[in-house]
Amino acid sequence: MKRKFIFVLLAGSFLFSSCIFSQEINEIPLKLSAGKTLVTVKIGDLEIPDILLDTGLPFDGVIIYNPDYEDLLDMTGAVRVRIGGAGKDEDSYALMIDSSEFMLGNIKMKNQKILLLQGDVYKGFPTNGIIGNSIFGHYTTGLDYDRNIMTLYENRKFETDENWIVIPLYFKGNNIPWLDVSVVVDDESPVSLSVYIDYASRYAVELLEKNEMKFSLPQETTQEYLGRGLSGDIYGKKGIISKLIIGIYEFKNVTAVFPSAEVRSKQQNADAILGSDALRRFNLIFDYAGKKLYVKPNSFFNEPF
Repeated sequence: MKRKFIFVLLAGSFLFSSCIFSQEINEIPLKLSAGKTLVTVKIGDLEIPDILLDTGLPFDGVIIYNPDYEDLLDMTGAVRVRIGGAGKDEDSYALMIDSSEFMLGNIKMKNQKILLLQGDVYKGFPTNGIIGNSIFGHYTTGLDYDRNIMTLYENRKFETDENWIVIPLYFKGNNIPWLDVSVVVDDESPVSLSVYIDYASRYAVELLEKNEMKFSLPQETTQEYLGRGLSGDIYGKKGIISKLIIGIYEFKNVTAVFPSAEVRSKQQNADAILGSDALRRFNLIFDYAGKKLYVKPNSFFNEPF
């Protein structure tokens, strides 16, 4: 029987410990679909494909939001919790098992939270759930889009060559990675921005609209529906910026979106969000422990935005 008490779980606010057992190097198939990076998890005997990698999920566990799995998952002993996220409406609710386990490839992940989102707010979405800190927070994580392989390294035992460059990462009290990038709007001077990575974002860059901004809006924008977060729909402007500069690499004529910072982001003092349509153009190694992001252009690098 499910207990009825409620507590608040705000994405981006809580960190939980885990005990994860594996070999030193683990290769796991990944799928790139519509700019999103997807993996498969196994909970008990149930395989759930198309779980979205999300650097913005800072606790150890997985959120399943496809209602088709409601009758397939054993949620005995679950409690009802409230989950806040992007959007301007009320928070979502989920059933949560506080300490469970699941498989990712050959890795058994223990002391994991399993959340089953209630309602059908994400019904029809092409993905079934999200996973984040269970991977990025405990492993040096390599994403090879040329081979469609995610490699998880224990003890930072990885090698790079001269084709990789290093971009410093920093953290602000949780396990969400930040870095500095530059943008050029309407061929003006480059502006340096403090951004965080949200791998669940399908956009290249989301420039947050607020009272004090370091950048100006493009002269031509359109108002559009940008997506849905855990707390409702997100609307904003869309336009083309002249350049997005990540490390030594420059992308020209980049499609950017401009959501309200108040609605879109829970992170204080963020100028922008770097999303998957920029990052998928590189093979990547996330080294949280070393506070470094290694990048190397891949076969998607020159695709138009």
